[in-house]
Amino acid sequence: MTEHIKKSNRILAIDILRGITIAGMILVNNPGSWSHILTPLGHAEWNGMTPTDLVFPFFMFIMGVCIFISLLTFDFKCDRSTVTKIIRRIILIYLVGVAIGWFARFCYRWNNPLENAGLLDQIWYMVWSFEKMRISGVLARLAICYGVASLVAITVRHRYIPYIVVTLLVGYCVILFVGNGFAYDETNILSIVDRAILTDAHMYHDNGIDPEGLLSTIPAVAHTLLGFLVGRLLFSKRTHVVSTDTKTDLLITKIIPLFVVGTTLTFSGFLLSYGCPLNKKVWSPTYVFVACGLAATLLALLIYIIDVKEHRRWCRFFEVFGVNPLFLYVLSDFFAIVFGAFSFKFGGEDTTIIGFFYNELLQPVFGDNGGSLAYALLFVLLNWCVGYQLYKRRIYIKL
Repeated sequence: MTEHIKKSNRILAIDILRGITIAGMILVNNPGSWSHILTPLGHAEWNGMTPTDLVFPFFMFIMGVCIFISLLTFDFKCDRSTVTKIIRRIILIYLVGVAIGWFARFCYRWNNPLENAGLLDQIWYMVWSFEKMRISGVLARLAICYGVASLVAITVRHRYIPYIVVTLLVGYCVILFVGNGFAYDETNILSIVDRAILTDAHMYHDNGIDPEGLLSTIPAVAHTLLGFLVGRLLFSKRTHVVSTDTKTDLLITKIIPLFVVGTTLTFSGFLLSYGCPLNKKVWSPTYVFVACGLAATLLALLIYIIDVKEHRRWCRFFEVFGVNPLFLYVLSDFFAIVFGAFSFKFGGEDTTIIGFFYNELLQPVFGDNGGSLAYALLFVLLNWCVGYQLYKRRIYIKL
């Protein structure tokens, strides 16, 4: 679905933070070589956190903010039209995730056909791969968290949402401690539940842990609702003007409170991490606090730089990603699949587009890690170029 929107009607700081997260997700997901990744661009193996571990949760946080802004235009009415739009978008985002998973397996099987099989068997082998397709994933988590947060926003009084967030996080914390939730193996309650319901054939396998599994969706919903509450803090119609100076009013009513909220969440998360470790793969409650706190602080900084100081010339690059976030993320997955699945002969050996660029062009010039980073940067630039063509025409594709 495409829509033409006037640029002036958009909230630039939101688009910029969203664009930073999408550019970051594309960057860390597409190195030239998975064997040669700079440490900050890799995920923490288990407990702990790297800058890369903040990219996805930042997007989920800003999604929560945008849910408030979007539903505010409908005055949070729980009517048939609003519910239909929410459900339609849940299904669309989830099905796009399924389509990307199917396309990846289709391309891989096309390039690696069955031996001594007939034409019909080959076609069936390539087309029907659902028996081993992952059900969960990034887009699946986004769909579920968007849907639950949106439905809560239109059915529950907003003053009760903080209690829902606390209940979800405390309840999940109990599940982790009772269910051996910080064990990096199949004895973890998260692994047990996912293997029982999703089954091994439909999971991502990381020592038995699926980082976007079923139980870890509970704190992810709370994470999104925290973003929603920040949206309420920033854009509620009840925000009072305290000064005739717009910039002073912005500073006092929005930026300073947002900075206080972000700092409080961040320090709370780090302090509590001595008992409940930071862990992205289980989406621990302390991880929710720290990620949301840092995202809120960064958003406050962006509003200050962009709207108070009016330094906007640097924004264009990230704005391109921010106005078409999910479309460009899905497009990057499409490019990554095509570039990595199909092989061709070069120098007498089979290689892929990724392998050719990394091994033949970039690694000899920049070295192992440098070449891997250079490929990722070029890949981000490729997606930006496509996004810029849409941006120039003010076409926004909403998933």
